[in-house]
Amino acid sequence: MVRRFVLMVAAAALGAGSVAPAQVVRAPATEQVVAAVSADLKNEPLVTTPLSRDPLAPATVAGNEEPAAPSDQTDDQPVAIAPGASLAETVASLRRSDAGSRELECLAVGIYFESKSEPLAGQLAVGQVIENRAESRGRFPGSYCGVLTQRGQFSFVRGGRWPAINKSGMQWKNAVAIARIVDGDIRESNVGKALFFHARRVSPGWRMTRVATVGNHIFYR
Repeated sequence: MVRRFVLMVAAAALGAGSVAPAQVVRAPATEQVVAAVSADLKNEPLVTTPLSRDPLAPATVAGNEEPAAPSDQTDDQPVAIAPGASLAETVASLRRSDAGSRELECLAVGIYFESKSEPLAGQLAVGQVIENRAESRGRFPGSYCGVLTQRGQFSFVRGGRWPAINKSGMQWKNAVAIARIVDGDIRESNVGKALFFHARRVSPGWRMTRVATVGNHIFYR
């Protein structure tokens, strides 16, 4: 109807020998159409489904793949993980500042301080080791926080405390996303049941079974 009205006004103006009135009418009519379309897009509903495991819990694994776009979910927002999504895509959909629980925060802290500069696959591997320790049935404490604060295990922990973290930074949000992936069994690392790791730049001479090398760490069980 808007377009038809504009054309009728334009035809009348041409019959009178003047183009200016048609130009004046056409511009606001076009703006109205664009505004209407924009409003429709803004009101388009988003469809999401909950995670398969824990609503509080929380891409190809190789290379230096980074999340494609920022996302900062809140605690009460369920997230849909597309089948076949890459690690980077999954991290992008689960990234946020608040870990959602004390246990997930401890897991994210371990991932952050041990591997925040690593590729996502390397961060996932470190998170997997922390989870493996928590599930080791007596060999290590039975919680993420217990594993993290166990004496003599992580050098960044002093007296059961760790340095301050910029929780608005992307590296922390990535660590939270990786923690949610590990805890929710959304994606597994290729380090299997590894319980130990060290940086490639050192050689402690451990007499253990070497499992994998991911990023800048070597993993053992």
